[in-house]
Formats: sequence, C-alpha cells, structure tokens
Amino acid sequence: AGEAGKGFAVVASEVKSLANQTAKATEEIATQIQDVQDQTSHAVTGIADINAKIERIREISTSVAAAIEEQNTAANEISRNTQEASAGTQEVTSSIAGVKEASAKTGAGAANVLSASEGLTRQSELLATQVSRFVERVRAA
Repeated sequence: AGEAGKGFAVVASEVKSLANQTAKATEEIATQIQDVQDQTSHAVTGIADINAKIERIREISTSVAAAIEEQNTAANEISRNTQEASAGTQEVTSSIAGVKEASAKTGAGAANVLSASEGLTRQSELLATQVSRFVERVRAA
C-alpha cells in the first residue's frame, strides 16, 4: 500500500479538512441567515409600529380638522350675530334720534304753549283790570 496509501491518506485528510471547513462555513451561513431573519423580524415589527403611529396621526389629524371646522362654524355664527347686533344697535340709535327729535319738538311746542299761556294770562289780567274799571264807571255813573 505504500505510496498509494500515503496519497490516499493525504487526500482523505484534505477531504476531511474540506468537510470540516464546509461544516463550519455552513454553520456560519446558518448563523448569518438567522441574524438576517431576526433583523427582518425586527424590521417588520418596526414597520408595523410605524403604521400604527401613522394611523394614530391620521385619526388625530381628522379630529383636528373637525375641530377647526367647528371653530370656523362658530366664528361665522359669532360674526353673523355681531352683524345683527350692530344692525340692532343702529336701529336703536336711529330710534333714539327720532325720540330726541320728537322730544325737542314737544319741548318747543310746550315752550310755545307756555308763551301763549303767559300771553293769555297777561291779556286776561288786562281784561280783568279793564272790566273792573268799566264796572266802577258804570256804578259811578
């Protein structure tokens, strides 16, 4: 067996070494595949978390948009009410001006009546004095 046996032993030893290297490489590849699978699982979990957060943000955005719409509606209602109050105030101001004008006319009329009344009082006193003198003359005659 001599030389051929030694050659076979060398080849067998090389085959065994290559088998060991292949087993070790296979084990390293299996470990790397497991690491990639673990990282992929973490990435999937992270993406699911991101999707959940995006959905929550969408819900919050929808709520904010609805609140803004309600505020716009309320602001429009307040504006409309303010305009109506302003119109009402203008009406009251106009009415007050009318009452003031009527009051001034009534005051002027009352002043005229007072003046006429004073004139009548003077004329009445004068007439009473003249009647009294006339009666005294008639009695004296």
